[in-house]
Amino acid sequence: MSGPRRRRTPARSNQRRRSAPTRDFWGTERVEQAEGDRRSVIRPSEHPTALVESLGALPFPGGQVAQHYFDAVYEKATSLALALAASADLLEVEPEAPQPTPEP
Repeated sequence: MSGPRRRRTPARSNQRRRSAPTRDFWGTERVEQAEGDRRSVIRPSEHPTALVESLGALPFPGGQVAQHYFDAVYEKATSLALALAASADLLEVEPEAPQPTPEP
């Protein structure tokens, strides 16, 4: 009995299998910001579930109960996104109004 047959590959197959030149995950082209340029900032939403609610009611029975849990997930995702933006100094922060000084 003969052994298993090996498939012959054409000589060109090595050319096709060569990988493309590797790049950084974010790309190799990096645009440096000028000192005067302002980075884009992230503004917190007052209603983080507005986009999802605009799609309509949930398409399954018991949607009212489930909606509560979906809202909780959306709000948690929003808070994590805002924390990430704050850590990168991209969060727009409203300046606090000056506190009146008490008179003696």
